[in-house]
Amino acid sequence: MSSNILVIGGTGKTGRRVVEKLQKLEQNVRVGSRNAQPAFDWQNQSTWSAALEGIDKVYITFQPDLAVPGALEAIEALVKEAKKQEVKKLVLLSGKGEKEAQLCEQVVIHSGLDYTIVRASWFMQNFSESFFLDPILAGHVALPKPEAKVPYVSTDDIADVAVAALLDDAHNGNIYELTGPETLTFEEIVSEIAKASGRQIQFTPITQSAYIKMLEEFGVPADYIWLINYLFSEVLDAEGNNIISNDIEKVLKRKPISFKEYVQETVRTGVWNPKTSELA
Repeated sequence: MSSNILVIGGTGKTGRRVVEKLQKLEQNVRVGSRNAQPAFDWQNQSTWSAALEGIDKVYITFQPDLAVPGALEAIEALVKEAKKQEVKKLVLLSGKGEKEAQLCEQVVIHSGLDYTIVRASWFMQNFSESFFLDPILAGHVALPKPEAKVPYVSTDDIADVAVAALLDDAHNGNIYELTGPETLTFEEIVSEIAKASGRQIQFTPITQSAYIKMLEEFGVPADYIWLINYLFSEVLDAEGNNIISNDIEKVLKRKPISFKEYVQETVRTGVWNPKTSELA
């Protein structure tokens, strides 16, 4: 039986994959984005009612992250509107080790609706679809916290777990922590990408203040700079954040995608080839 599912952030890193997977399973999917019809805009609450009308279940991603100021109030307002529209279930994408994001989780948990919380570690795709891509293309990656080891997770695995949570009531009331199968430092990641793409990519450790200054000079939006500063200072090497979980295996009955597998698949797209990137 098909459900009417709204995917908020349906053109984003996890959202678009959730949309594709649900469509293949012949679910009725509504893409929640500013350019969709009806539109969904986090900055414009007047769009929410039409986007939620007739919807049974919602996959929620908040841009740029649940930890940023204003996210809690937005999630509270969205849950209120979802209840008004008689939505039955919420699946929330959250961040592993983010205390601020856990306040948003509590709103969903205590909403009175069915729910699943999906807490993800840092995305592997940040190196191919997000803020770490440009330095890789430039051949010089400079980042703070070189000693931090992170169990990066693939957005394909996150999407598969989200789809399972949306379609199977067995996942109701659960909090899943999603990680990849190993922890890696930034230098190990850069080395892996360089080797696979056949390029010289240098890694340089820098201070956090120098990194933030560099982002400001490149004109990165203020809310992203706030988030990156928060992630590097509060989350990246926080106690327990390098712990590998087996929740992907538990939910999907298969092992999570490794960073090496992600790199091998991504290198075939040419996204790390500067010439290809310039033509795109």
